[in-house]
Amino acid sequence: MKAVVVRATGPAETALGIETLPDPAPGPGQVVLRVEACGVCFHDIVTRNGTLKTGVELPFIPGHEICGTIVAAGRDVRDARIGQRVATTQRGHVCGICRHCTQAREPLCAEAVFLGDAGLNGGYADYVVLDAGMVVPVPEGVAPEAAAIAACAIGTMFHATREVGRVAPGDTVLVTGAGGGLGMHGVQLARLAGARVLAQTTSPSKVAPLRDAGADDVVLHARGEDFSGAVRDLTAGEGADVVLDTVGTPLFQPTRRSLAKAGRWVLIGQLNGDFVPFNPAQLFLRGISLLSATSTTRAELRQVLSLLARGAIRAVLDRALPLAAAAEAHLIVEAGSAVGRVTLRPAA
Repeated sequence: MKAVVVRATGPAETALGIETLPDPAPGPGQVVLRVEACGVCFHDIVTRNGTLKTGVELPFIPGHEICGTIVAAGRDVRDARIGQRVATTQRGHVCGICRHCTQAREPLCAEAVFLGDAGLNGGYADYVVLDAGMVVPVPEGVAPEAAAIAACAIGTMFHATREVGRVAPGDTVLVTGAGGGLGMHGVQLARLAGARVLAQTTSPSKVAPLRDAGADDVVLHARGEDFSGAVRDLTAGEGADVVLDTVGTPLFQPTRRSLAKAGRWVLIGQLNGDFVPFNPAQLFLRGISLLSATSTTRAELRQVLSLLARGAIRAVLDRALPLAAAAEAHLIVEAGSAVGRVTLRPAA
């Protein structure tokens, strides 16, 4: 099979090389997918450039946002069939029996294997192998690119909005980095939950798409500018009840200043490896809760695919590129110029 292999971290142009590798074979309880589409997440950027080191082992094939067709199944596979189109969670394996797995927190399983972070088993390839229990059938009418990003770009925001942020009708929700792959879907999901949605962006070209996605107001500002004053102006001085933060450190201080009393700050993304100092009293004296959301469970993936099939939300896709253009895809995502998600379509 053809695959993009990272053997040394660095710039996209040098780190992402196409190689020919043996086709994978399924072990007991596993399936092999012919990859139809794979999303390009900022997680892929920080593993490729060396920013993220935890859990990353070289060499690796990037990619954890996968839709494909089952072409082979190993022993003891019961609930999957050859020829079935499926979407994956971000993980290729969880134990299924630990306290995290049994309490709907399977991404935190100690045995969890994140697709694309270690070993030659990610979605930037013609084929990928993973546990049969980590895939979910794709409903009729949901395109491969949409199904591929259902778990990460959409599902992570689904988890952040419903389970962590507990967004409810009447809340004002601020989405940071709103024009990206996570943000565009966070806007839709917050609106679906009945909230008023404020979308933060530094890109004038993304204002109209954000309004189309359901943003009530767009906070447009220059890069590096404190946007918290604009948020307070739009909320009669109160601030946002919930922040879905897809950016992290670069916007930490203006995001903090944008929160209302008793606000819920949900950390979802981190664009660099920098740390940020702050005084905890700046949060607890105002009753602000600092929370986090990571990944998607299989149950949440099923719900997201159902929302897509019913048209309750839509996958926001910037462009689909061939596998050979993986470096171009990384540069687009790294520059922040994509509106929604960029996907790769392997040739198999």
